[in-house]
Amino acid sequence: MNDFLNKALKIVSGFLAERKGLPVLVGAGLMALSLLFNLLPPWPLIKWLADTDLLLHLGGILGLLGILIGDAL
Repeated sequence: MNDFLNKALKIVSGFLAERKGLPVLVGAGLMALSLLFNLLPPWPLIKWLADTDLLLHLGGILGLLGILIGDAL
């Protein structure tokens, strides 16, 4: 298990080291998608996502973590 975790962390860190701005862009995309869901008709899943602002919060967290990870790498 420890070997697998080490390999996975090396792969992810190598991927993110080459693409430092990717988590920030994905976070901004999730925030834009949240705005779009607020404008759509209230279908059950869309209404739940718009009411909970799940994508907005995930986008904000991912964007902030992306900035921190980009600085560290």
